[in-house]
Amino acid sequence: MRKPFNLWACAVTAALMTACAKTPVPEPLYPVPSENQMRWQEMEYYAFIHYSLNTYTDQSWGYGDEPLELFNPDSLDCRQWARICKEAGMKGIIFTAKHHCGFCMWPSEYTEYSVKNTPWKDGKGDVVGELADACREYGLEFGVYLSPWDRNHPEYGTPAYVEYFRNQLRELLTNYGPIFETWFDGAQGGTGYYGGAYETRNIDAKTYYQWKETFAMARELQPGILIWNDGGDRGDLRWVGTEAGFVGETNWSQLNKEGDVEWGMLHYGLEGGDSWVSAEVNTSIRPEWFYHESENTKVKTVPKLMETYYHSVGRNATLLLNVPVMPNGLIHPLDEERLKAFAQVREEAFADNLAYKASVSSDKVRGDSRKFSASKVTDGKSDTYWTVNDQDKTGSITIDLGKEMPFNRFLVQEYIRLGQRVRNFTVEYMQDGEWKKIIDATTIGYKRILYFPTVSSQFIRFTVTDSRACPVISNIEIYRAPQILDAPAVWRQKDGKVSIHPADQESEVYYTLDGSVPTTASAKYEGPFDTDGRIEVRAIAYEPASAKSSPVASASFDLPRTDWKVMGAEGTEKLFDGDPVSSWHQDGKGRFPVALTVDLGKLLKVSGFRYLPDPNIWGPGIITQYSFEVSADGKHWQTVSEGEFSNIKNNPVEQTRIFPVCSVRYVRFNAFANTENSTDIGYAELNLITE
Repeated sequence: MRKPFNLWACAVTAALMTACAKTPVPEPLYPVPSENQMRWQEMEYYAFIHYSLNTYTDQSWGYGDEPLELFNPDSLDCRQWARICKEAGMKGIIFTAKHHCGFCMWPSEYTEYSVKNTPWKDGKGDVVGELADACREYGLEFGVYLSPWDRNHPEYGTPAYVEYFRNQLRELLTNYGPIFETWFDGAQGGTGYYGGAYETRNIDAKTYYQWKETFAMARELQPGILIWNDGGDRGDLRWVGTEAGFVGETNWSQLNKEGDVEWGMLHYGLEGGDSWVSAEVNTSIRPEWFYHESENTKVKTVPKLMETYYHSVGRNATLLLNVPVMPNGLIHPLDEERLKAFAQVREEAFADNLAYKASVSSDKVRGDSRKFSASKVTDGKSDTYWTVNDQDKTGSITIDLGKEMPFNRFLVQEYIRLGQRVRNFTVEYMQDGEWKKIIDATTIGYKRILYFPTVSSQFIRFTVTDSRACPVISNIEIYRAPQILDAPAVWRQKDGKVSIHPADQESEVYYTLDGSVPTTASAKYEGPFDTDGRIEVRAIAYEPASAKSSPVASASFDLPRTDWKVMGAEGTEKLFDGDPVSSWHQDGKGRFPVALTVDLGKLLKVSGFRYLPDPNIWGPGIITQYSFEVSADGKHWQTVSEGEFSNIKNNPVEQTRIFPVCSVRYVRFNAFANTENSTDIGYAELNLITE
């Protein structure tokens, strides 16, 4: 039987449709991202792969004179790289086609310093081509890193080199299919081989490369490309001022197109900037970028990788995670294992969105309550959103989970196609009829993920407390992520006392000194304890409630530095206190070299040294050029090591140098240059390797 025609219902429906149609969307708050930038932002997480001739010389940066014969990997397999990245949940790979040494990983017709003149595949190989093919096979985007600085090329520093550089870029952007991103490193000029000149060449990075013309060429050849540039003209993406794996909690996706960019602008962006320049967090799974066998015990733990994820993707940035390739041409099994475990933990953390299809309400809404209602933030669609009237800069959304549930993660996204708007917001939960604050936060942008100790409630309230224009929120997700324990930190003080510091305040710590894997049956850490001689400390954090243990922390220590004294200086305790966060500074009073002389108290057989710079971001006094001298009597000195600490400003990790064994009582560490062109020299730690 046909139902009667309901004129009243039709009239109401028509009225609602008319109201929806008459409620305009908010005006864009410029700048807004381009389609290329949106596509890139949605990738979220992708790989850097560093591999070059200096992989075979154990260097951070090659000088440009490394022999071509070194490049002859016996197991190179780009499909292995792509498979591992795919299984890790990455969406693309950026490859170092040419690093600062100038060696080209493709058979460039413009130089002899390339794979075409190596023993590998009798000079007929092409690493760039093989990786581009592997990325297509595994459904990954492909990008290229091309160093503007070239320590091999004889014409670097002249106009002729700029044309050479563009010719190489044209090869890469023409011969290898779609390129989603090109990376132009900011390291510019310095010492190098330069065709046999062995000299220092300096350039003006803002003008020398003529970036405007270079960018135009790149975009013409690859219309879908994004340009990362740490040099003169602004690219599409920005560096965040550190390679440690995080961007500022406040992170605007804007900069000004013209003018200098200070460190704060890199790290936090610029509210109200006239150009959309998003943040890309680049860091490595190991301390340095290229493979070093000595770092096999220093691969980042899964908890550390998760922290990096929250501090990059979770702060309105993307994560570009480097994975180095070994000399045999493969990614190390430990790196592969860690990447897969990281993927699994991410999947577990975000497996069950408690807010999906939850009951949602708001204190205000724009025009018609259906088109822009609060329910749009939990509908799972990226192109719908909740917003309010133009004059409103605040507003709240309350989420009813239906019953009390524990949670410890809160994810929120703005609809950034209309610009980035929110300055500040809060998250609260209902407890005993009262709202309790969980956290205050600042910017949102494409994605913001907050993590906090687990709380339980049926009701959660999200409130925008300040916004540049009416807030436009497209998505809210709530999770209870499993706890993962990080390995504790282990220090050894000057007098030999060992301290073990868990990452949280609730865990118990157990340790061993005999090289065995610690368990809850091992010695329990109760406080700093005395040690002597060379030792290896291994430790775990243990949570009794869940019976979970952290990864094992392993720290090897040389002889205690009890008798060491810095000659001619006072207040040097922090230099030998074992704490990697504390630092001591030496005033060179305007003169180089700045010499640090240490009396070891007795003769020791020494075969190397370790220098940890001031750990603060761009900390003052980081040494770049050095020499290291030794003496048995304090009168006759021998230089046993000298050179540069490459990339140490952006990646201030411990530097280790090895030299032939010698018997010494005195050592002298000479600084000839630092990152600030000053004679203020900073040290976190100085240590020796003894035999």
